[in-house]
Amino acid sequence: MVPVIYAVSDAAGDTGEAVVRAAAVQFYPQPVEIRRVPFLQDKQGIKRLVDEVAAGGGLIVFTLVVSELREYLLELCERRRIPAVDLLGPIVSALEQALNRSALREPGMNHKLDADYFRKMEAVEFAVKYDDGRDFNGILQADIVLIGVSRTSKTPLSMYLAHKMFKVANVPLVPEISLPEQLFTAPSRKIVGLRIDPIKLNRIRSERLKALGLPGSAMYANAERIARELDYADSVMKRIGCIVIDVSDKAVEETASLIIEAYGK
Repeated sequence: MVPVIYAVSDAAGDTGEAVVRAAAVQFYPQPVEIRRVPFLQDKQGIKRLVDEVAAGGGLIVFTLVVSELREYLLELCERRRIPAVDLLGPIVSALEQALNRSALREPGMNHKLDADYFRKMEAVEFAVKYDDGRDFNGILQADIVLIGVSRTSKTPLSMYLAHKMFKVANVPLVPEISLPEQLFTAPSRKIVGLRIDPIKLNRIRSERLKALGLPGSAMYANAERIARELDYADSVMKRIGCIVIDVSDKAVEETASLIIEAYGK
């Protein structure tokens, strides 16, 4: 049977599901079914959930901030011998002691429409508008400018950084296309060059061609063409004098963390 994990929350449930997925990946390729149960804010709903899990089996992982609901869920789970993991309770209690003050215990605080929320939405809109060199005017307005050859994760990185409230523009480096003047007038400290291993890039581009139903022998994945593009990209990055990050074996989150660290410095 596929193990079922219920990610329970009195709000949207993003946090609980993200933690469960991060833990479950350590057991790959063991399949795990995650069922998100959001906005559970009364005892009747909790009882129905516990009855369902008791009948079908499973594990409950929860992020309930209201003490009464947390205690009620734990009580029912203990009575029905259902394993339950409290993700937020111990952390909130520890912070209450460290800060010498009581927590608000209010569900949904992560999703309140505050200034950060609007900054994030503005950054996402910026990343979409100035993606893939659509409008070079974004180079001077951006907090961070990503440059690199095709398939170096420029767009995913732009969107990830946008959710961290950075305005990001990205510019593809193609030998046959002239570079915008803004790339050399913008401060080099905010430009990040993305480098990648040629063999890795060849594999990524070949897979991309297959996904599009095109032959893997197309020039896009040609080894000589890739070598020429990478040499060109290196010369551009050297001319600009920007920071360069090798993304060959890095996840988007890891590369983004390095970019944010460099930006902070």
